[in-house]
Amino acid sequence: MSTQDAMSAQSIRTIAFPDSDLRNRVIARIPAHQRANVDLVVYSAEEKSDKTSPDDVDVLILPYTDAEPTIEMIPQLENLKTVLLQTTGYDPVAHLTGDYTIATASGVHTGGTAELAVALVLAKLRGIDAAARDMVSRTWNHRRRRSLQDRRVLVLGVGEIGDAIAARLEPFDVELTRVASRAREDDRGTVHGPEDLPKLLPHAEVVILITPLTDATHHLVDKEFLAQLPDNALVVNVARGPVVDTDALVEELRSGRLQAALDVVDPEPLPENHPLWGTPNTLLTPHIGGDTTAFEPRIVQMLTEQVRRINDGQKPLNIVS
Repeated sequence: MSTQDAMSAQSIRTIAFPDSDLRNRVIARIPAHQRANVDLVVYSAEEKSDKTSPDDVDVLILPYTDAEPTIEMIPQLENLKTVLLQTTGYDPVAHLTGDYTIATASGVHTGGTAELAVALVLAKLRGIDAAARDMVSRTWNHRRRRSLQDRRVLVLGVGEIGDAIAARLEPFDVELTRVASRAREDDRGTVHGPEDLPKLLPHAEVVILITPLTDATHHLVDKEFLAQLPDNALVVNVARGPVVDTDALVEELRSGRLQAALDVVDPEPLPENHPLWGTPNTLLTPHIGGDTTAFEPRIVQMLTEQVRRINDGQKPLNIVS
């Protein structure tokens, strides 16, 4: 750590939590001497302490859900130095221009999101969503369904969650191809760059999206991308909704040519009258990827470590470069 970084870290005195419950759970895990240099307060759009003014907030922890109202308050926090997220993605705050550090909760949502990605693939390939609908009408509809075994699966994104998805796919005997922002080799083998997509997409029976949302990935899955997929290919999105051009996907789904299993959509939440609700061959879940029983103990552990590091004058974990 440079001298300037150390001085900046040591100048932090107040860490603001989005609610008192999360604050109290973190306090319960940290001995008093490991938080002696910082005050842990509550400050968010939903819950403010009368004893905390905007000028007091050095570090702001955003709410896990419905963070937008608190994000809109950030320009009022003139002494803000650090924003801590409870999410893996930082796209909700990517537009901010202030002179402060942003750190994510990378690692907290890895297992939950990876298991949902595999669950969505299995549910759609094996027709579990159709079977659930058949139960309502008490219809016994036996059909031969596709197996995940022997499928050609393309995972778009090889970060921590993408790697966890790849690991969970190994026992299913799939033919796995991975694509990232640049070509390289890693412990699992070859990682293709985006320039290889035109030759890879025509062979992909399942595409799992777990790429970050950036300018480069916004509407990455557009009309041209989808047109290159073979008939009956399955598109699974556990990344961010705007990675996919929703209108282009709806067009393909309406035609019956492609299938989709989506945990994230654009817009979100999906309006009641949106055409995506009525498309055939589609399975929707309401952005539940990382929101599991595993989340709370892991986010408390992560924030506990962040408080300890800030108290000791160290940089937080998972700083966005």
